[in-house]
Amino acid sequence: MARDWDAAYTERGTTAVSWYEPTPRVSLEIIAELAVPPDTPVVDVGGGASGLARALADRGFTDVTVLDLSSAALEAARHQTPAGVTWLLQDLLTWRPERRYGLWHDRAVLHFFVDEADRRAYRDTVRAAVAGGGYVVLGAFAPHGPDRCSGLPVRRYAASDFRTLLGDDFVTVLQREDDHVTPRGAVQPFAWAALRRRPDAG
Repeated sequence: MARDWDAAYTERGTTAVSWYEPTPRVSLEIIAELAVPPDTPVVDVGGGASGLARALADRGFTDVTVLDLSSAALEAARHQTPAGVTWLLQDLLTWRPERRYGLWHDRAVLHFFVDEADRRAYRDTVRAAVAGGGYVVLGAFAPHGPDRCSGLPVRRYAASDFRTLLGDDFVTVLQREDDHVTPRGAVQPFAWAALRRRPDAG
């Protein structure tokens, strides 16, 4: 799988892959709406060559980690991002976090986990990584979005489905839909939600 994502970035470049966006607009709007303090530990899973880490650093965030399976994506991002960001080359489903985070961000990773075992592994990793009182921001293809991406099947989500996945100690605090327009002009509807882990959990 890592070779597939490396090939996508190498062959198409960071600005031609279908998930590219010039500015992580929705992510930044949600993080601002949550009023996340800039000293909050943030992990952007599947962040790859996304500009979120750079945008957060520009906004004064001081503890940002980017995790991705693709070394090509991380290398491209590292050259465009200020020093101080932590880069983790890891498979999200087997990653064992060594610390807790106050904000977990995932745009367009969760929907690739179509097997129930992978979804359980994802949930367990979130629960191991997110501190009580911390936030989870998720963006995935909406019910009327694509059923495949980069040749792979995906699982589509309504915003309400995210809480079902994560469990009862997460509370949905906002949800929205937004259309992503790919570099080739295709429109991909996304469901977004922010959930807060109960302070006494974790």
